[in-house]
Amino acid sequence: MLRARLGDDIFTSWFNALEFESFEGGAVKFSVPVKFLRTWIQSHYSEDLLACCRAEFKGAEKVEVVLRQPGTAPGARAEAEAIDQSEPASNARNGTATDAGQRGPMFVAPAPAGRTSVGGFEGSPLDPRYTFDSFVVGASNRMAHAGATQVAETALSETPGFNPLYIHSAVGLGKTHLLHAIAWEVKRRSPNAQVLYLTAERFRYQFVEALRSQDPLAFKEKFRGINVLLIDDLEFMHGERTEQEFDHIINSLLDGGRQVVVASARAPNHVERLNERMRSRLQRGLVTEIGVLDHELRQKVLEKRLAEKRANDPSFALGRDILALLADRLTESGRELEGAITRLYATWQYMRTPITPDVAETVIRDLVQGLEPRRIKIEDILRIISRHFGVSKGDLLSQRRHRSVVWPRQVGMYLAKQLTARSLPEIGRRFGNRDHTTVLHAIRKIEGELAGNPRLKEELEELKRLLSH
Repeated sequence: MLRARLGDDIFTSWFNALEFESFEGGAVKFSVPVKFLRTWIQSHYSEDLLACCRAEFKGAEKVEVVLRQPGTAPGARAEAEAIDQSEPASNARNGTATDAGQRGPMFVAPAPAGRTSVGGFEGSPLDPRYTFDSFVVGASNRMAHAGATQVAETALSETPGFNPLYIHSAVGLGKTHLLHAIAWEVKRRSPNAQVLYLTAERFRYQFVEALRSQDPLAFKEKFRGINVLLIDDLEFMHGERTEQEFDHIINSLLDGGRQVVVASARAPNHVERLNERMRSRLQRGLVTEIGVLDHELRQKVLEKRLAEKRANDPSFALGRDILALLADRLTESGRELEGAITRLYATWQYMRTPITPDVAETVIRDLVQGLEPRRIKIEDILRIISRHFGVSKGDLLSQRRHRSVVWPRQVGMYLAKQLTARSLPEIGRRFGNRDHTTVLHAIRKIEGELAGNPRLKEELEELKRLLSH
């Protein structure tokens, strides 16, 4: 009935994946595999669907379209079982179908991230996709790419090309990609090279752990044998002792001719936590900025990410009009562009029909506007505060009144009020059965400090960032 009412094209595009679930209490329930299909059908075809249902189901008053979990619907389960039974193990692992009549490629899991390590000191994860081959070069990042390439080629020589190399940009423009690419390339050229990639957060966390175990000298020793040190998100390097230790290590490495690469959201002269000596040392090498992606570069990024998908699945295709649409609408970052291609690929896998501009528009809307913010819990706040300030959760909930405990506790209460819907009495109970007046005092204390303390404001923003991930 729907096919006759709407036509083959519309039916094939939007209703192929629709499955009947139930008819109860006047409500006919259907399911679809992805959110944007549900949104589109509800907003464009709910009246048509209801009209057909009323002709088929006596007493039908409304239709509901819900999301179904992969593999739970009868059709999906039978199909999965058929694939499991018919495909050789090698094809299942590679995500290819042996029968052209089947649905096609299953999702291919991303390759596992690697880690650099030096002397048992484990670095932050490295993404195997972030190489020089996968980096798309344009006018806004050409200098940063050239600097990173030269560093990777000369890092182990007696005369490194740029030391230090400092890359800064807004979020999602490629600075982390270049740091990972340097690490992979140096290790490819010299597998025994001592390369360590660390985010500022992990550096600080490891240093705090060393302080708590009363072994800071061992922490310093682990950096002695490094050939290349890559530090990401420098703006989040905080804590007076951590900053001092960072300064000491960077100076020691540079004095010894070891390669240092730093990435940050800000230029060295805009990172408040750097002392003048460190700022001067970081500016002595090459400081380069990655600018915003222009339309041409966004188009090239989309084409590159599409080619990567097609390398695994040649049957996936997007028209140039679709790529132009994405390049026009998604202007914030390369991650946004990559996310759009991934969404469209997932959509195509479910629908198995060509992606139209209407479908692409819907996917973009879901990508940019449909993501709900992560719901933050007080338990999350306690965990982040404990790690950030180097105090135990037990101390935060205890009756201890030493400043080393009271201040983190007050910051935690302030964030709980800012980021959760909990009442003051509830926050007090979750922070060691304290009275609501104690919570109110903590909030007022932090608010009073914020007025004349820009560093505290920056620290609170970082904590919020950590809690949102």
